[in-house]
Amino acid sequence: MDALTASFFLSFGVIFVAELGDKSQLMALTFATRYRALPVLVGITVATAVVHAVSVGVGYFLGANLPTGWISLVAALAFFGFAGWTLRGDSLSEDEEQKARRAKQSAIVAVSVAFFLAELGDKTMLATITLATQHGWLGTWLGSTVGMVVADAIAIVIGQQLGRRLPERAIRYGASALFAVFGVWLLVEAITQLR
Repeated sequence: MDALTASFFLSFGVIFVAELGDKSQLMALTFATRYRALPVLVGITVATAVVHAVSVGVGYFLGANLPTGWISLVAALAFFGFAGWTLRGDSLSEDEEQKARRAKQSAIVAVSVAFFLAELGDKTMLATITLATQHGWLGTWLGSTVGMVVADAIAIVIGQQLGRRLPERAIRYGASALFAVFGVWLLVEAITQLR
């Protein structure tokens, strides 16, 4: 497997898992109850592509200028943090939910703006920055963008077809465990590189 494909699949998996039960997935559910699926998905894709391009740029710059052993150590700590954050869960504030329901512009613009703002500083943005410090920027950008869009597409389908969410507790525990596994993996890699 070449580096581009490996970074794509790694980023896809990490961001897909990070997005399960995340605030922006809850926003996708909310928008899906108000708008048709395609405009919601297009809006999510536009916002995600932009936010993750910025994230990858930041991560790639950091990766090119810092020693890899220390990057692995910081990345491991970040993934342990993501595990805790995921375990804690995420929810929409009343104000965020009202904004999602009241959006009067076109669905694509409303969803794009809401998702762009929701993703700034979110764990998926931070996870993308972390991944980009050690993996190719193009594969990381494509994988993280597609991973998030696929996870949110699931929320759209659920929001429109079933009208209820996936079992939140099981998702939180599973995603948290996967982040912890990635954290252990990166910690072992860091220890090996810093010896």
